[in-house]
Amino acid sequence: MERDIAGLIHKVKSYLPRAELSVLERAHVFAKEHHGAQKRASGEPYISHPLAVAHMLADLKLDVPSVVTGLLHDTVEDTPATLADIKKEFGDEVSYLVDGITKLSRIELQSSNHTQAENLRKFVLAMAQDMRVLLVKLMDRLHNMRTLHYLPSEDSRKRISLETLEIYSPLAERIGMFSVQEQLQNLSFANLNPDAHQAIMKRIAEFHEKGQDIVKQVIANLESIFEKGGIKASIYGREKKPYSVWRKMQKKNINFDQLADLFGFRILVHSVADCYQALGLIHNAYLVKPQKFKDYISTPKPNHYQSMHTTVIGPHGVLLEIQIRTHHMQEIAERGVAAHWEYKQAVPSKDLKNYRWLRSLLDILDQASGAEEFLEHTKLEMFQDQVFCFTPKGDVINLPSGATVIDFAYALHSEVGNHCKSARVNGRVVPLRTELRNGDQVEVLTDQTVQPLPDWEKFVVTGKAQANIRRFMRSQKRSQFIKLGQSIYQNKFSEVHRNAISEHQEKILKHFALQTMDDLYSSLGNGGITPDRVKEFMFPESVIKISKDKKGSALDGDLPVEVKGLFPGVAIHYAGCCHPLPGDKITGIIVAGKGVTIHRAGCELLQKYEDDPKKWIEVSWGKTAGSDFQGRLSMMVHNAVGTLGTIATMMGKHEANIVNLRVVKRHKDHFEILFDLMVRDLKHLEQLVGLLRTLPSVQSVERG
Repeated sequence: MERDIAGLIHKVKSYLPRAELSVLERAHVFAKEHHGAQKRASGEPYISHPLAVAHMLADLKLDVPSVVTGLLHDTVEDTPATLADIKKEFGDEVSYLVDGITKLSRIELQSSNHTQAENLRKFVLAMAQDMRVLLVKLMDRLHNMRTLHYLPSEDSRKRISLETLEIYSPLAERIGMFSVQEQLQNLSFANLNPDAHQAIMKRIAEFHEKGQDIVKQVIANLESIFEKGGIKASIYGREKKPYSVWRKMQKKNINFDQLADLFGFRILVHSVADCYQALGLIHNAYLVKPQKFKDYISTPKPNHYQSMHTTVIGPHGVLLEIQIRTHHMQEIAERGVAAHWEYKQAVPSKDLKNYRWLRSLLDILDQASGAEEFLEHTKLEMFQDQVFCFTPKGDVINLPSGATVIDFAYALHSEVGNHCKSARVNGRVVPLRTELRNGDQVEVLTDQTVQPLPDWEKFVVTGKAQANIRRFMRSQKRSQFIKLGQSIYQNKFSEVHRNAISEHQEKILKHFALQTMDDLYSSLGNGGITPDRVKEFMFPESVIKISKDKKGSALDGDLPVEVKGLFPGVAIHYAGCCHPLPGDKITGIIVAGKGVTIHRAGCELLQKYEDDPKKWIEVSWGKTAGSDFQGRLSMMVHNAVGTLGTIATMMGKHEANIVNLRVVKRHKDHFEILFDLMVRDLKHLEQLVGLLRTLPSVQSVERG
């Protein structure tokens, strides 16, 4: 259907034959007149955008107010029209929806992390009131992403793409709109990492050409199997999309050639009974890959997605990923919450706060100390695969992949998490950091005397758990600062200094406007007072000023960086054993006479200090923009002419400077090489790793 207003009216009439549709024509005229001569970046009349959005909403079969909102969603933001004008012409409901979209659009015009966080915060609150705000916004964002290549600014394209990938794509997944999610992911990926996107597209095209015979053979085999089994089924085959391939390569640390399940097949049948019968026929005909079966029919996902997933070994040993579902389940998988939208029946919508994931986001909103922290925890909450666990009563708790017993406890209730003492998984007592698997039954035991530990934050993966742990830790901040200050006091003041402080305690406390020594320890711990200031007051003639570089960091032979949690002036070193980068979780170790050494959390060398807790300092990254850090990669590469040149060119093109190269092992066909390179942060290194894995000459890439 042509994307004009007549086509839009015809489309809506096809699923709402009794609706009053003259309002669509009026909304189109209103939008067209107010946008007037405005143009898109593509040069098209601006009205083409709201009209396209309205068509996309109609494709989802949404109600008339939603489609009208699609036509009007930019009028208040981009034209002289006011919300009062919208309300007068189209009523309260449309005015409310347009207002929600307008508020979000105004925030999006700014690019700072804070405004992105505010954007998401307002988004969650708006969703809790009316999910249609999200549906209209998703279609608006999808059309903008489809035309993003017309924007002249590369920075703007990347900023919009990153926000789309981190916020809008996971939201689309959470409401079951997998087709929209997939499109947003791939459009974002093409802008954020064009080299990787092109490389993967090229490899998929080569794979497609070689694999067509396998796809045809499998479809023919399945059709024969179902015909003999008496099942009517529609069968579709396809390869994975570029972003899906990229994520799998990143997640499993593998190269393209190591991907085993690029072939996917979807089987649509008429009933749930047919789904299980089809599954039995497939498992009888093919060897099944263990641990690769998931039944989302008996246990649907939180977004109501239902399907069965299984992986079998097909012709020539190729792994085949197969999804089995009914035609109705397929409609929900494509359209998500829109597939059973109740506004179209003109009855009140059910309370969408009953969506567990949305309640979880609202909980995080309540626990977070600010918009940025909310953004951080919400990304954790949304952007992960799911596992399904059960309470002893049989209630289903969905959690991100990698979730632990502590995450489960906080999913039940904040107080359960805060006082979690121990747990039984499938009847066995397990450590609190135990990762949960699909189908686990978890019983949480609580004790009111138990409190969250700082270490919990190192292994929990849900945003809700992290938000609650941080909130508790903030309430304990003074005692932590006192403890940290005591450690600083012991390590930064000599016995002579400590004796002098003891003798002149009242004078020192009065000078710094403090009441007790605990106040002094707390101020040392939070950086309010530095050891140098105390020494300068006590022994002004003996204080040697620490020289600073132009960024205000101590010059000690290491890279300058501002690290939160450390007192100013301390010498900072980065551990050569683990090469920490901004983005890593880190731990500080006080080394006598040297300052503080920063390790990645989980570094094996930290075991040396387990019995000496006074040397441990909790640290986190501060502002690192403009600084480079040393990372290490271990690579297995083919022994062929030009291999190192190709790798070096790829690294240089993506702003990674090689500072050292060492061949660890030489073999006839391949070399194992260690590369030390300067990168901005963990994300920069991970992007580089992904790009290197697309090179045919690279067998493997791991972080050293």
